[in-house]
Amino acid sequence: MTPRVTSAVLLAAVAHASWNAVAHRIPDKLVGFTLISGGGMIIGLAMAPFTAFPAAGAWPYLFGSAALHMAYYALLMRSFRLGDFGQAYPIARGSAPLVVTVLAALLAHEVPDGWAAAGIALSCAGLTGVALWGLRGHRPDWAAVTAALATGLAIAAYTVVDGLGVRASGSSLGYIAWLMAVQGGLLPAYAWLRRRGRTGARLRPYARLGLLGAALSVGAYALVLWAQTRAALAPIAALRESSILVGAAIGAVFFKERFGAPRIAAAGLLVVGIGLMLHAG
Repeated sequence: MTPRVTSAVLLAAVAHASWNAVAHRIPDKLVGFTLISGGGMIIGLAMAPFTAFPAAGAWPYLFGSAALHMAYYALLMRSFRLGDFGQAYPIARGSAPLVVTVLAALLAHEVPDGWAAAGIALSCAGLTGVALWGLRGHRPDWAAVTAALATGLAIAAYTVVDGLGVRASGSSLGYIAWLMAVQGGLLPAYAWLRRRGRTGARLRPYARLGLLGAALSVGAYALVLWAQTRAALAPIAALRESSILVGAAIGAVFFKERFGAPRIAAAGLLVVGIGLMLHAG
């Protein structure tokens, strides 16, 4: 985890929280995610001619990732419909890093050393604190919590699949371009089949906002994929989820959701965890 890799992942975290906030701001979640997914396809197709074509060994991962991303979008839409942004986003993102750590050890033979393991554990503790603070004073909505946890599992799965795929591809830019091109048309196709002639009319009022979300989404994931070619998967997953703190801040500023001292304390744990991961690097 060099300073360059760390900076790239932190920038990706800000961009990721921002595009999720854009998606949450659009009332019709299918419209929002259709614009973001379709916009990603357009960006991917525009990038593809100027990037290296992924190696043959990367394509099974790429197609698998496209399927997992569709499950992720469906679960995230459900999470946003059922829960507050400040609750659904932290639970979905905060549940992923530990699962990534286990999967990376099993599938990529990346077992973190003592410093990295301590950093991941502290970071996850901080992320869990942010997530639990979203439930303060309220009886948990278990349907929303379950959807958010399932979203976290989908995140962990595509993180590891893409980590292996981008390493096999020979080009992080080529991989992200073709991933966006392959998966980006699936959700718009579903929206068209479900809404038929009403699709265009529903998309137009939010087109600019949705395309902004698409650009942020592609940029965020391109940075993460590049980082995954230069560092272990588990620390990157934990560091990327610092987007939870950005999401909590966005929830407080734009959605009038309380931030509070416990989230500040959780942020402190996250910072210490990042420091330990950097020490390990």
